[in-house]
Amino acid sequence: MTTVERIQMGDLKTQYLRLKTEIDAAVQHCLDTTDFINGASVREFQQELAAFLWANRVVTCASGTDALQIALMGLGLKPGDEVILPVFTHVAVVEVVVLLGLSPVWVDVDPKTFTITAEKVEVALTSRTKAVIPVHLFGQCADMEPLLRLASDHGVFVVEDAAHALGSEYELADGSVESAGTLGQVGCVSFSPFTNLGCYGDGGALITNDEELADRLQMITNHGQRKKYIHEVVGVNSRLDTLQAAILSVKLKHLSEFNRQRQILAARYDYLLAAIPGIQTPVTSKRSSHVYQHYTVTVPTGLRDALRAELHMNGIPSMVYYPVPVHLQPAYYSDRFPAGSFPVAERLSQQVLSLPIYPEMESRQQDTIVSVIADFMSTKKYA
Repeated sequence: MTTVERIQMGDLKTQYLRLKTEIDAAVQHCLDTTDFINGASVREFQQELAAFLWANRVVTCASGTDALQIALMGLGLKPGDEVILPVFTHVAVVEVVVLLGLSPVWVDVDPKTFTITAEKVEVALTSRTKAVIPVHLFGQCADMEPLLRLASDHGVFVVEDAAHALGSEYELADGSVESAGTLGQVGCVSFSPFTNLGCYGDGGALITNDEELADRLQMITNHGQRKKYIHEVVGVNSRLDTLQAAILSVKLKHLSEFNRQRQILAARYDYLLAAIPGIQTPVTSKRSSHVYQHYTVTVPTGLRDALRAELHMNGIPSMVYYPVPVHLQPAYYSDRFPAGSFPVAERLSQQVLSLPIYPEMESRQQDTIVSVIADFMSTKKYA
């Protein structure tokens, strides 16, 4: 068994110790002011994140899942409206669609970037289509410009799930660059602890350049009220705690640095793994930067779970995002879409494996991980 020192999927403790003085001071300020709900730190963080993303407005909420639901509510979608979304994604995306009485329309994903494309969306469009949700998976953007053009031509809203890609940038054909989450009508992000910008609990946000929509989203997060006890729209109770906002403000100052460190680690993984037959390293889009919330390789069918077990035996964690496509999940299964309906997603669910990556990771830890993978693959035969 290989000796491994402190390899984790993410090292929150080391990161906290690195930022301890700043974070403790921010938390203490909240405790001193007892400003716990909708405090000044929330407003400050919203402004700071908007500036970081070159966006007009950011509206915080209680989670990334809430952000998706509030976005669809804010756009005025009605029960029965169709929403196009990938089958290779976290269940939260379809969850909110179904809870609102909307109709999910599945599409398969690109085999290289694992994201949806305009070509696949176009085939799924009908007269009932009202929105499409591109998921910026693992750290890079879906190919947004063709999607935006297609959506505009058909009067369809674009809601970006940018939970994996905060800080990623997308280059348009004219050479301009936009941040993930700012290209569609609204973008949604999560501040779950292990995201690139994670708080110490749950949290989320909506991003938009539409001031009127931002005001509506803000109302929805607060019981549909702009003025206390005057409820203008149907809303929810979804607020980012002031303590979490204060923590996020500290961490936001370091996000670009953390993302650069992830990119350095990813490049080193790419170099080390290139020599191992059978391991496909992540493919980076030509139009999008990659911030590597997850470093996800593909392994030949039939070997992924065995490799994961070998890593585990050597004290190395790994994760599978996602082992079952949403169209095959028991809660959402339909005879219309049996196994085989979306072959790319179904193959990826059997092949993807995410390796540890976090800003505090050391090169010797990467060396250990790659060594275990190399030894395992050298003993295997595959097509």
